Amino acid sequence: MSAPRPHRVVIVAFPGVELLDVTGPAEVFSVASRAAGDGHAAYTVQIATEDGGALTTSSGVRLLADLRLGDVTGQVDTLLVSGAVTRPGAAVRAVVDPVVTDWLRTAVPRAARTGSVCAGAHLLAAAGLLDGRSATTHWLTAAQLTAEHPQISVDPDAIFVRSGSLWTCAGITSGMDMALAMVAEDHGHALALATARMMVMYVKRSGGQSQFSVPLSVEEPTCDRIGELLQWITEHPAEDLSAEALARRVSLSPRHFSRLFSQRTGTTPAAYVERARLETARRLLEESDSALPQIAAASGLGSFQTLHRCFRRHLGTTPAEYRRRFR
Repeated sequence: MSAPRPHRVVIVAFPGVELLDVTGPAEVFSVASRAAGDGHAAYTVQIATEDGGALTTSSGVRLLADLRLGDVTGQVDTLLVSGAVTRPGAAVRAVVDPVVTDWLRTAVPRAARTGSVCAGAHLLAAAGLLDGRSATTHWLTAAQLTAEHPQISVDPDAIFVRSGSLWTCAGITSGMDMALAMVAEDHGHALALATARMMVMYVKRSGGQSQFSVPLSVEEPTCDRIGELLQWITEHPAEDLSAEALARRVSLSPRHFSRLFSQRTGTTPAAYVERARLETARRLLEESDSALPQIAAASGLGSFQTLHRCFRRHLGTTPAEYRRRFR
């Protein structure tokens, strides 16, 4: 009996591309082949560029392509589009390579599955391939994607989003999370788990989870007292975290504390505390078997009703449904 044909992955790259957008998913598929352990490659990975030669990535490291875009023929099981950004002034903008964009219009319909990594979603959008779909991209360029393509439902927080045969993922390393999910779809959860273990990856970082934790969602405070307080809030969600209690903790008046906190974090103390407690509740739902009332108490949200309302307001789902999705 002949060996099964390896799943063919083609990764599209162009000058200035983020190196890990290309090499991260490629390594996941390569390790999956080794983890399969049956002597037959589960995947073959090729890098395709406009001219098939060498190109310089954003890090300065050069990549050597396997083939030209025009030479991508035959069956492609997974087509991945990597991304790049520029920084004109203080802004971060996604790069839309016109050659790759034009090529995608005819190549994507021929591929069994297509995914974009990081700002690669902007190329799919420019080619008109995400119209009417849900998608995500790096949080730094999500506003650009929304503004330039209002016909796309952009989720700026998800790790990855699947809409039919089109997948999009968030910034850089999330391409590895998406590739791991693709391995699970192709060959089952056991191989995905074995791949994650070999790569020392966090296999449970599923698509709908947040791109970053609450502390990472605010600018680094220049006030040491506020910075220490943010860490304390994360570690003590069930404490009294009212603005008055937090102000006493840093020896400031409530009014001055609230003004300073908002200046340093871009949000109010109450809003930050609620998000920190929500993140704690999410983690407990993912990692423990505790009952929902216990999770409400441990996260500082207090009651099951408050927990439920918080999940509905911020995530559009219920705690029970969230647990079913991410356990």
